[in-house]
Amino acid sequence: MQTFWAVVFVFALLIVFHEFGHFIVAKLSGIKVNEFSVGFGPKLGGILRGETAYNLRLIPLGGFVRLAGMEPEEQVAEDEDDERSFNKKPIFQRMGVIAAGSIMNFVLAAILLAVIFSFQGIPVPTTTIDKLASGQPAQRVGLQAGDKIVAINGQEVHDWDEMSEIINKSPQKTIFLKIIRNNQLKEVKLTTAMDENGFGKIGIYPRQELKRLNILMASVMGIKYTVQITGLILVFIGKMITGQMAADLGGPVRIIWEINKAVSFGFLYVLQLAAFLSINLGLFNLFPIPALDGSRILFLTVEGIRGRPVDPAKESFVHFIGFTILILLIVVITYRDILQLL
Repeated sequence: MQTFWAVVFVFALLIVFHEFGHFIVAKLSGIKVNEFSVGFGPKLGGILRGETAYNLRLIPLGGFVRLAGMEPEEQVAEDEDDERSFNKKPIFQRMGVIAAGSIMNFVLAAILLAVIFSFQGIPVPTTTIDKLASGQPAQRVGLQAGDKIVAINGQEVHDWDEMSEIINKSPQKTIFLKIIRNNQLKEVKLTTAMDENGFGKIGIYPRQELKRLNILMASVMGIKYTVQITGLILVFIGKMITGQMAADLGGPVRIIWEINKAVSFGFLYVLQLAAFLSINLGLFNLFPIPALDGSRILFLTVEGIRGRPVDPAKESFVHFIGFTILILLIVVITYRDILQLL
């Protein structure tokens, strides 16, 4: 039951934030919002507030915000105010409405990471040795896991970065380490090795400790990690496209499986997974794939260059084909995920 509610929580969080991005920017732009829907397919229920219907639908694999005049083939009714139609707004305003969904996913990720860093802390490398690389100087002179390095060549070191800087500047040189082992101070002499970039190294890995941050620093680090994770995902995708790495795609079944594993570790791990999924969702939606937000932005870009919109019938057909392909892809990935997890 915990997994069920965790899945509902994660999917709802990602969908609501994404669609809220479209919704709020549309409202701020003076565009009429006809419907805010979580899920696809038959309507399970909903309420009407003002001119907007807020609905819950059967298939919880997404959602949508229906704006007046947004669909390429939609004609604004005569009794509607043309100025409040999506297709009557300036191109950059329309682009902002479309991009806002993905932007909110990145915002959500930063918020979730900030919450994690505030309550659990951020992993910080220390000068205490966690593991040693086989055959490297540290192992050869008898350093051990648990040893804490407190000084190098008589200079005190207080964190991993400070220690690494001294070692990196001393390739193939003799250095003297002061370490604490079993509450006793010892001195060790060793000669550093040199890595492929010409920096000194001794072959140790740091022990990590969690450092809780105040809300301001947690927010800054949440943004920083969101940017870093986004960059890593883009690098990974680039390597998949160029064949440097095997494609590793997961569908709804894989996501549910990962959420189930996260539940066993605790709520903060569920939030961590939700942050990662939110970044993926935001990034994926910006790709210029038909039926996704990125393709709508691409069509708007073409409209801006040409000075007139693409034929609505052609654009609608492209989105239809893209949506069909995406559904087929989800089915194939889901089938593969089921086979792998059985």
